[in-house]
Amino acid sequence: MTAIATIRIQEADFDIAQEIAAIGKDRTDIGAVVSFTGICRGSENGEPIAALTLEHYPGMAETEIRRHVEEAMSRWPLSGLTVVHRVGCITPGENIVLVVTASQHRQAAFQAAEFLMDYLKTSAPFWKREESARGSSWIEARDHDDAAAARWTKS
Repeated sequence: MTAIATIRIQEADFDIAQEIAAIGKDRTDIGAVVSFTGICRGSENGEPIAALTLEHYPGMAETEIRRHVEEAMSRWPLSGLTVVHRVGCITPGENIVLVVTASQHRQAAFQAAEFLMDYLKTSAPFWKREESARGSSWIEARDHDDAAAARWTKS
């Protein structure tokens, strides 16, 4: 069966169980489904967070995510893949991002999910602004996220 990739950028929340069910619907070739959900925290370094505002470059973001999804599908034998990323104002406890990968075997599904999350965290064209009692500030990239993404670079 052909692998199916779904990519959505949206303001609305998503249903994790529904997305997982959709990737395996009518499929008997899937032996593993791995999902990762990023959720807005209520504090950072002990400071309360009121909300995150995520912005993106429409068109470019979808194209770049598609490029990395295609790379994941060429690296690992995937049966399906879903990426849903929210934009707009997101409050603590709300979903931000979902990556679901499906394969015949767990190792491919785990590795592809990690690869995509490392990319989304470090290089995808999204910008996050943190809103707190101190005001708002743009969130900068973190060294440990860059180090995690570097392991996927082909030499």
